[in-house]
Amino acid sequence: MGNGYSQDLRERVIDPVVEGKLSRREAAARFGVSDSSAIRWVARYLQTGARGIIGTGGHRPSKLKPHREWLLHVLEVEPGITLMALSTRFFTERGVKATTGMLSYCYIGEGIRFKKNRPRQRTGSAGRRSYWKCGHRFSDEDSKIVGS
Repeated sequence: MGNGYSQDLRERVIDPVVEGKLSRREAAARFGVSDSSAIRWVARYLQTGARGIIGTGGHRPSKLKPHREWLLHVLEVEPGITLMALSTRFFTERGVKATTGMLSYCYIGEGIRFKKNRPRQRTGSAGRRSYWKCGHRFSDEDSKIVGS
């Protein structure tokens, strides 16, 4: 991305236009800037009186920060709440629309992580899982069909 124009150049373009000596397009051609830049600089000066560069980017503060205590309290009261349910509750109770990603990022900043429940993701019956957890090893005997 290229650098912005200097403040001195902006003022040299704006002054003759405001004084009525040049049109915006003439000033742009004379000082070697684009027509659209000269038009925008002069329009902004006439509307707000500002001649400086408009800031870009920067840090955008979180809209969840004022509600930090409430969010932590809800998680303390309902530790099993899903982010989706929390998002819905946050909107209904506080009127703030927050995505699950925003909430997750907020909690990660507080050192709280939402881990998946690994045993629920496995297939098979719970009985077989508890059988294996007790230290039994799977063998060919376990896979034989009985009663046929």
